[in-house]
Amino acid sequence: MSQPRYGIWIPVYGNCGAMNHPQEPHDASYKRAKQLVQLAEAYGFTTTLIAEHIINPRNQELDQLETWTTAAALAEVTQSLEIIAAIKPLLFHPVVLAKMALNIDAISGGRFAINLVSAWFMPELQKSGIPFLPHDERYRYSQEWIEVVKALWNGERVNYHSDYFQITDLCLRPRPVAQPHPRVYLGGESDAAKNLAMQAADVFFLNGRPLDVVRETIADVKKRERKKPNPLKFAMSAFVIARPTEAEAQAEYQYLLELAKQDDRTELMKGVEPEVVMFKNMVKYPGVGSNGGTAAGLVGSYDTVAARIANFVSVGIDTFMLQFQPFAPEMKRFYEEVMPRVRSLELVA
Repeated sequence: MSQPRYGIWIPVYGNCGAMNHPQEPHDASYKRAKQLVQLAEAYGFTTTLIAEHIINPRNQELDQLETWTTAAALAEVTQSLEIIAAIKPLLFHPVVLAKMALNIDAISGGRFAINLVSAWFMPELQKSGIPFLPHDERYRYSQEWIEVVKALWNGERVNYHSDYFQITDLCLRPRPVAQPHPRVYLGGESDAAKNLAMQAADVFFLNGRPLDVVRETIADVKKRERKKPNPLKFAMSAFVIARPTEAEAQAEYQYLLELAKQDDRTELMKGVEPEVVMFKNMVKYPGVGSNGGTAAGLVGSYDTVAARIANFVSVGIDTFMLQFQPFAPEMKRFYEEVMPRVRSLELVA
C-alpha cells in the first residue's frame, strides 16, 4: 500500500487540546488558520478539516471560526492541500450549499471536499430557531440532502419533491473541477451514520479509537450494502504526542491531561443531543483532544508512534487527521521525526 495521507484539524474552537495551555493562547482567528495550513502544506501534509459550528460549543463566550468563508479563503492561499469543510445539513439548504461548494471547488482547482455531519450540539440550532430533528430523522434528512447536492454537482436537471425539499427544474453551472464531484467524507458511530456512509460517502471518518476497535468498526461498516462503484475509504482522527522516549511522551500526556481537566465542560455536555453515540462512548476513551483524540494511541516515542500508524494502515486507515498542542511546534516535530520513520516502514494493507 502507498504511504498514508496526513491532515490537520484547523483549531476552529481556538485550541485542539486544553483551552488554557500556557504556550497556546485561545486563538480561533482566520490568520492563525492560514498560518497553520500553509505550514502543514510545507511539511507535506495533504489535507485539512474545518469543523463547523456557528457558536463555540466549549464556551459560547469564546470566538469560533466560521467554516465556509474560511474554506474559500484557504483554497486561495494554498497550492496542493485538500480543503475539507464540515457541513451540517440543517444549517444550509442543499441548493445553496451545492452552489457554494462548486465555487470553492473552482477556486481550489478541484481540491475541495465536504464532511457531512448530521449535528450533535443542540444550542446552535435551537438558539437560531432551527428545529433540531431527532437522531435518526436527522440522518434521513441528511440522506435526502446529499442526494440533492450530488445530483446538482453531477450537472443534472433536478426535480426532487419530498417531505423536506421541493426542487423543480433546477441545474447548476459550472460543473465541478473535481470529478465526478467533490469528495464526500462522513463520520459517526451509530448504525444510521454507518449506513449513510456506505450509501453516500467516499470516505468514512472514524473517531480516534484503539486498533482493535478500529478494525472491528471497519469490518462492521464494510458488511453494509454499497451501491457506489468505488470502494469506501477510511480516515481517522488522532491527537499526537511524540517524543524521543516513551517516558517523555507519557509525561507530556499527563501534563496535557491535567490541563484539559481544568476546562469547564458543563456547557458542552449540556448541549449534546442525548442519542449521539460518540458522546456516549466518551467515558470509555478518556484523553486529550476532540473526536477520540489520544484514544488512538499515537502517544509514545517517535518509533512507537510510527509503528502504530503503520498498524492502522494495515487494517485499512488511509488518512490520518491529526491534532497537536502547541500546534505549530508539535506539527513540525511530527514532520521531522515521525513521518520519515513511517516512510521507512513496509506498510501492508
